[in-house]
Amino acid sequence: MKKSHPIRRTLLATAATVSGIVLLLSLKPASDPAGSVQAGAAGGAPSAQGGVVAGAQTLTGTTVQTDYGPVQVRITVDGGKITQADAVQKPSGGRSTQISGTAIPKLNQNAVAAGSADIDAVSGATYTSDGYKKSLQSALDQAGSAQGSGGQGAGAQTLTGTTVQTDYGPVQVRITVDGGKITQADAVQKPSGGRSTQISGTAIPKLNQNAVAAGSADIDAVSGATYTSDGYKKSLQSALDQAGKAQGSGGGGSGGAEAGGSQDAGGGAADSGAGKSAGTQVLTGSAVKTDYGPVQVRITVTDGRITNAEALQQPSGGRSTQISGTAIPKLNQNAVAAGSADIDAVSGATYTSEGYKKSVQSALDQAG
Repeated sequence: MKKSHPIRRTLLATAATVSGIVLLLSLKPASDPAGSVQAGAAGGAPSAQGGVVAGAQTLTGTTVQTDYGPVQVRITVDGGKITQADAVQKPSGGRSTQISGTAIPKLNQNAVAAGSADIDAVSGATYTSDGYKKSLQSALDQAGSAQGSGGQGAGAQTLTGTTVQTDYGPVQVRITVDGGKITQADAVQKPSGGRSTQISGTAIPKLNQNAVAAGSADIDAVSGATYTSDGYKKSLQSALDQAGKAQGSGGGGSGGAEAGGSQDAGGGAADSGAGKSAGTQVLTGSAVKTDYGPVQVRITVTDGRITNAEALQQPSGGRSTQISGTAIPKLNQNAVAAGSADIDAVSGATYTSEGYKKSVQSALDQAG
């Protein structure tokens, strides 16, 4: 018994060791170390991507005239998504106030949910819904333009001009600009009803062709459609102004590359020219309807300041011509002095002043 005891102990120890090894081999780690590294990298990705996303943009669409009044939409776009939508203008007065009060909140919600202008009309508010969608689309066009200018500057841009009121109805032009050239032009709004429908049907296609051929708003009026042609050219020019803004914002990079060729001469070139030109924007506000006629303002913003302001449209006819002649120059001066739309109304021109301020604000929204 004494001789066999060490052997028994050895056997028991060996058995215990083998059992331990088998047990260890049978156990699997709770997580793969390599998997943990990958998961950690993936977990960091959202924060990295979050840094790439651009800041929020506030964009005001064009004013769309409906049978019951103007509709104009302002949206906030953040990270490529519509985060807020609201109607700056909507039909009002009598039954229209009630309809707008019900329809607009639904349209706002639908715009945010859809993230586009492809939304259903609200029952009982067909005209308002249609105007809302058109204005919303024009705001989204601006967002697309701004994103395009922030990248390499290449690619087509779709730009919607302001709505220009004529004696026969509103005219609004949408263009596509690719490589600095107008590749397509069309009228989003045009005079219609009775004889106007026939005239527009003949004139608009010709104006579209002329715009593409000329590559500018310097086109001849179509015979027999003088008012429509004039409105078309003004709206086309306002769309081209937006294209110019986008090109200006992308131009600074190329100037810097050229300056890099020579340290001495390059530094002077950058200081004297490239930076200042890139800092100037020409922005056209939306056309705002007042009780005495439309008001639309175009401003020049340099280095974040309003350096020039002028009214493209203003109330006219009879007494209105005289009032506008006195009030508009004062409002232009006030806008430049204040550097914002927070300006006092001109005495005796309350409606014109209010429309002017709204149009200036919509132009500043584009700059923001």
